[in-house]
Amino acid sequence: MIRLAIPNKGRIAAPITDLMEKSGLHLQDTAERKLIARTLDPHVEILFARPIDIPEYVATGAADLGITGHDMVCERESDVEELLDLQFGKAKLVLAVREDSPVTSIKQLKGAKIATEFPTITKKYFAERHVPVTIVIVGGACEATPHLGIADAIVDLSSSGNTLKTNRLRVIDEVLVTSTHLIANRRALAAKRDKIDEIHLALESVIRARGQCYLMMNVKRAALEKVKSVLPGLSGPTVMDVASTEDMVAVHAVVNEERVYTLINALKRAGARDILVMSIERMIR
Repeated sequence: MIRLAIPNKGRIAAPITDLMEKSGLHLQDTAERKLIARTLDPHVEILFARPIDIPEYVATGAADLGITGHDMVCERESDVEELLDLQFGKAKLVLAVREDSPVTSIKQLKGAKIATEFPTITKKYFAERHVPVTIVIVGGACEATPHLGIADAIVDLSSSGNTLKTNRLRVIDEVLVTSTHLIANRRALAAKRDKIDEIHLALESVIRARGQCYLMMNVKRAALEKVKSVLPGLSGPTVMDVASTEDMVAVHAVVNEERVYTLINALKRAGARDILVMSIERMIR
């Protein structure tokens, strides 16, 4: 049995659930709000936990695998193997001060109070730069602390920067870049490698398929080279004979969905017809 820990709530919980469904690890009994849920795979079960607790659950073996932010792994300093960057939940942990603050560099914060939900990362960050500070641990609304006189600066997550601007804060340094990762217990990785590799591949195939479309079209042989010249693909298009006619071939290709809009007209002009555009849920190399 493989136990996979995923967030029970938070900004990355919904994308993770969507990823699980697309990978084929359909969750069961989720409506009953259980701590542990089954999946369609009888050898995989899901443990719901707080994102900050998942690294330690995996490190101690309470779970074999986990999905959580890289920042959570760093904050808990958990001894786990980070297997796969799932490429969502991207954000930066930044050092910020009030817009009207005279501070422009970390050296000017010597002796300052720093508010954060990430005390371990923050303490290490300042220690490595030999800047002594006082860490003020907060559980939320970190952006308000400089305006309330609680802290001189903050270390907090920022994805777009809009929240910092709204709260009249200015970034003076980048502490950490983070995204959502699949992590593994080191002992489980050795003892249950085959099953873990199976789950890894299932999740990775969904990540690879993101932003890709599958194009299918019929092309007269005389126009094939012209169509191929305008058709990008991961390894070039696949060309197959059409059973009903010797003059026609079927051309298939995987392309970036951002290019589909302009590609369709270019393909039509090159001689393609009967063009189908299909979404891709999983892609395995």
